[in-house]
Amino acid sequence: MLALICAGVVGVLTTWFSATAIMPELIAAWGLSTSQAAWLTNAVQLGFVAGALAASVVNLPDIVRLQRLMTICALAAAAANAGLLVVTSPTAAILLRFLTGVALAGVYPPALKLMATWFLRGRGLALGFLIGALTLGSSMPHLLRALTEGIAWQAVVIGTSLLTLTSAAIFALLVREGPHAFGRAVFDPRQCLQVFTQRPLWLANLGYFGHMWELYAMWAWILAFGAAAAEGGLQPFPFGSPSMLSFVVVASGVAGCILGGVLSDRIGRCLTTAGMMAVSGACALLIGWLFDGPGWALALVAGVWGISVVGDSAQFSAAVTELADSRFVGTAVTLQLGIGFALTVVAIWGVPLLAEALGGWRWAFVMLVPGPVLGVWAMLRLRALPEAARLAGGAR
Repeated sequence: MLALICAGVVGVLTTWFSATAIMPELIAAWGLSTSQAAWLTNAVQLGFVAGALAASVVNLPDIVRLQRLMTICALAAAAANAGLLVVTSPTAAILLRFLTGVALAGVYPPALKLMATWFLRGRGLALGFLIGALTLGSSMPHLLRALTEGIAWQAVVIGTSLLTLTSAAIFALLVREGPHAFGRAVFDPRQCLQVFTQRPLWLANLGYFGHMWELYAMWAWILAFGAAAAEGGLQPFPFGSPSMLSFVVVASGVAGCILGGVLSDRIGRCLTTAGMMAVSGACALLIGWLFDGPGWALALVAGVWGISVVGDSAQFSAAVTELADSRFVGTAVTLQLGIGFALTVVAIWGVPLLAEALGGWRWAFVMLVPGPVLGVWAMLRLRALPEAARLAGGAR
């Protein structure tokens, strides 16, 4: 079941960055401005936020059968993604990206809850594998673009849509809840307030928000950073092309997610997340110094950043499953993700604006450093609370 759920998540998450991976071609084909290009990425984030918050308010992940919800939303994501093949205006494309994000909000958070029903021991590692699947899926459009270089950009859209349809079949036919189900809930919008009123939950979420400030902006703009470095004359370019560099950097997070899962179940969620954010924040600060090379050093820091920037992601959700009311775990996780992804909209929007203001991409990622700094503080504060004993690994 671990393999099936992860395989389904890999396929459906390929739609997240399907437009970002072909952004240079879309800019040329549709005459996109810098603002419109940013909106093509941010529309998915906004759609995810809208879908996640709406689902939280009505407690959808705790009322509807998880497999049914994930299947329907995977089909919707495939349809919205495939719509890029027929639209001709940026406005229509942005709307389709928004709808893709709404659909993904019905897959990713429920998948976290579904995976948790199969594991008590080793839950952190299991969720690490799941976020690793999300990471691999998010990187796949860059790989598809690198492998289909010289072929029309539509090949990436077709490939990601077919992978998402395959995921819908997996969810519909092969996946089911595990023996440790959290139980059904009734509609109670007041449960959303727990995220803000319970201090342990709030600190875990604050750590997650700092993490999210950095994560998706890095994923969204590492291609632009690499392309700018290539145009600046960096030779030899790491991994041959900016698209392949982007794939390697994002996909390397799979190893980070597994490492984070192993560490969190052994040394605790708090120390694992704080350590990962300390490393990723340092990489965000350092990578600008290597914009001109040497190429091997840029590749090394970018790879370490790719591993650490997402290696702790699953552990924030695991912490919520351990701290929240068991009847409303789905609601708590979905609301956590909704607010976190709302922050990514600001970061994704701000990074290229800072790059433009600074006259280039060299120092644009410095804007992301405050996120992990805040996250480290929050998780160390949580570690000092007695409620930290409820987390795997306790307060260690």
